[in-house]
Amino acid sequence: MKTILLLLAVWLGSASAVLAQTSLYGKVTDDSGEPIIFGSVALNKDGILVKGAETDFDGNYQLSNIDPGIYDIEVAYVGYSPKKIQGIEVLAGIANKLDIELQISAVNLDEVVVVDYKVPLVEQDNTTSGAVITSSQLRRIPGNRKRSPRKRNKKKNQTTTSEQIKNLPTRNINALAATSAGVSSSDGNNVVVRGTRDNGTDYYVDGIRVRGQQIPETEEVPKSSGGEDYASIPENQYVDVSTEVFSTFSIDVDKAAYSNVRRFINQKQLPPVEAVRTEELINYFQYDYPQPEDEHPFAVYTELSECPWQQDHQLLHIGLKGREQDPADAPPANLVFLIDISGSMSSANKLPLVIEAFELLVEQLRAQDRVSIVTYAGSFKVALEPCPGNEKNKIIKALRDMRSGGGTAGGAALERAYELAAQYFDPEGSNRVIMATDGDFNIGISSPEELEKFIEKKRESGIYLSVLGFGMGNLKDNRLEVLADKGNGNYAYIDNIEEAEKLFITEMTGTLYAIAKDVKLQIEFDKEAVESYRLIGYENRMLEKEDFEDDTKDAGELGAGHTVTALYEIIPKANGSSSEELLTVHLRYKQPKEEQSYYLSHKVSNEVIPLEQASDNFRFSASVAAYALCLRQSSFMEGSTYKLAKELADGARQDDLEGEKAAFVDMVKQTAKLDKRKSDQGQVTVK
Repeated sequence: MKTILLLLAVWLGSASAVLAQTSLYGKVTDDSGEPIIFGSVALNKDGILVKGAETDFDGNYQLSNIDPGIYDIEVAYVGYSPKKIQGIEVLAGIANKLDIELQISAVNLDEVVVVDYKVPLVEQDNTTSGAVITSSQLRRIPGNRKRSPRKRNKKKNQTTTSEQIKNLPTRNINALAATSAGVSSSDGNNVVVRGTRDNGTDYYVDGIRVRGQQIPETEEVPKSSGGEDYASIPENQYVDVSTEVFSTFSIDVDKAAYSNVRRFINQKQLPPVEAVRTEELINYFQYDYPQPEDEHPFAVYTELSECPWQQDHQLLHIGLKGREQDPADAPPANLVFLIDISGSMSSANKLPLVIEAFELLVEQLRAQDRVSIVTYAGSFKVALEPCPGNEKNKIIKALRDMRSGGGTAGGAALERAYELAAQYFDPEGSNRVIMATDGDFNIGISSPEELEKFIEKKRESGIYLSVLGFGMGNLKDNRLEVLADKGNGNYAYIDNIEEAEKLFITEMTGTLYAIAKDVKLQIEFDKEAVESYRLIGYENRMLEKEDFEDDTKDAGELGAGHTVTALYEIIPKANGSSSEELLTVHLRYKQPKEEQSYYLSHKVSNEVIPLEQASDNFRFSASVAAYALCLRQSSFMEGSTYKLAKELADGARQDDLEGEKAAFVDMVKQTAKLDKRKSDQGQVTVK
């Protein structure tokens, strides 16, 4: 009896200690008393987020282990007006209760689209079983050729994940599907669960559903919904040299537009014009520029030839080549993976692809590198405290444990990610937050203006922000590009695992290690030689003439081994020129850890190389530019055709070890079949 009483006393003491912990709890309802499910509750102190939570199925929330003090609380849910309560006193040693009521928003909700929803733990009517089969699993299926996910195939005939599946026997695919989904029986040709039809197997290839016994060679695919957001891109116009001899812009190493355009074409539809950022299509490819040989971190390359699509015009090709970095000798990397696990990330081409992509990066990390993981949905969570890069199993387990669901409190999570990066800041290393999302922020800091100001302030700390976009249907491309731009980072769109390999393996040093920041170019044209000029692309990277010498003006970063390419279409003086120089390229940049800029210049002669003698660099970049002119239906596309783009690319891909240029030619041909906008003039026929 004494033992029982003693145990009871210990239990009561423990319970009292738990109850005495300082916390804040309550219930969130609407004005009719109905609970708000999966609402966001954020606790702030002096404008800084302290803790967040998500309401449960009964509308309850709880914020535990809080320091006593005065706080503000903010509650939000889609369709309701956000509510902020200031001056809440949290008393020590007790459970403080605060119930909150939300009012339906007065804003018209006709355009709100529900993209995902929570489901009960038990679905009584669900008779399906499923699993995601990753590309690494596919490579191990009998009948498929083996390829290590850590090394890119150097053969020209490299196949995509979709093509790998199409080339496999259906029996082998179904066997793996049955095993992955936990199905105990299969007839070898179809996964069969008792009571199902014999054609009841669904395959999701690169996020697209393909149904039935066979995966057909061509399959009608669903179109993306209208929920994607892109910034308007008015084209650069011709500038008369008599009025302005200087053209100034920031470099851009982003490549998101190319893989995003590829995604649209693979879905058998033309991309929105706003999605076609010409410089990102051109810069998707690496060019064979010389390595720097002096004290500067990059070399400058120029070439002048005939403009392929406009007779009597000239095309100027400008290239920068960043100094390459051996990954083994690279500085330590302090990385924070910031991963969106909200409900909108549940599809196969989002969170499952995010996890597999980050696993590729983890495999490249060393003991001196450090990784943290922050996830966010209705609230954020530190899913992995900072740990060395050689603890790969621990990092990968944290990635694979992630599940999607809830709202999108991206702003608060972004703050926490920067805090972790700052906490373990390495003055001699690369400090970077890598964000993976579809860009849909709806809780906390969410407006583009607020996010831009926040990122601009944080980049002063020396922490860079890279942004990876995923998925389709609700991609917020305009927001993601701004985040990366203002965060001194790069923006990539991941449409398949091969693109992740390109980013995190082939071009890993360029992705993670900046060798120069705030890189600006200013082209000074000779009035005696040039009538007018037009910069092709870079519309949202244009700067004022005065910005070139202003060291406070932000510009793009250049990663180790990166190449940057820019093209100018030039109308020369009609009566020729006695001047030996066409123009001067002025450049300014900063070392990654410094705020003082360095200057260099490069003069370009007036000598025009015949197009047939131009380099592969020149002709291939011109091919991509011609393609973009057609795709955008540019007002300057006269003479540009998909046929011209194909012919230029075909003659300029001798060094195509990765097969990317061959894939581009295939994309040009696919686009020509889709684009009927000028078919009446016969300009899109490509054989």
